[in-house]
Amino acid sequence: MFELKGKTALVTGASGGLGLHFAKVLARAGAHVVLAARRQDALAEAVAGIRTQGGSAEALAMDVADPASVAKAFEGLARLDILINNAGISRPAQALTATDDDWRAVIDTNLNGVFFAAQHAARKMQAGGGGAIVNIASILGLRVAGQVASYAAAKAGVIQLTKALALEWARYGVRINALCPGYVETDLNRDFFASEPGLALIKRIPQRRLGQPEDLDGALLLLASDAGRYITGAELAVDGGHLVSSL
Repeated sequence: MFELKGKTALVTGASGGLGLHFAKVLARAGAHVVLAARRQDALAEAVAGIRTQGGSAEALAMDVADPASVAKAFEGLARLDILINNAGISRPAQALTATDDDWRAVIDTNLNGVFFAAQHAARKMQAGGGGAIVNIASILGLRVAGQVASYAAAKAGVIQLTKALALEWARYGVRINALCPGYVETDLNRDFFASEPGLALIKRIPQRRLGQPEDLDGALLLLASDAGRYITGAELAVDGGHLVSSL
């Protein structure tokens, strides 16, 4: 059902974390995966790991916050069937004390970068007869938490942007959806979730556990493959019920 053999998929922010996990998932499903990020040394290691496991992969230098870098990267792609718009950063800060640089960095990467990559991908897909774009948003684009004003605003923008682009691009055979993960355990947040505040947060998730990267696999493959061919403009939360927890 989730067969991606013969497809080319580009994953942004693929040098580590969820981006690298998504790249591995797509490679196991048969896609040729293009891993895009700024850190070339980490990308080379990630590509080698996928190839060692029998997958097909290559590296591509791209800074999604730089429109010129995005344009140059897409110029080198012969074809594109799938884009996973994953690149993102977070700079937690109280809104009263957040700096201009912090705000711009988060918006440039998490919102502007999503648009730049989606726009170039859609042009490739339109010329090739269609494709699928999955924007990685967050449940923080639907509900809020403290000290993440820039991140929440950017992810809310990604969700609304997804719907606007789905409306425009459906006629070209380009599907675009937003995947909204809840709290997923990674190397970056593992220590926090082992702390007292982190454990208290986990208790507020109806399933009483953190998500694991593999909990996102089914939703990712549904939206990226022909199994989701009639789905566009959707926001799909994968969060253990966090969004429906009582206030």
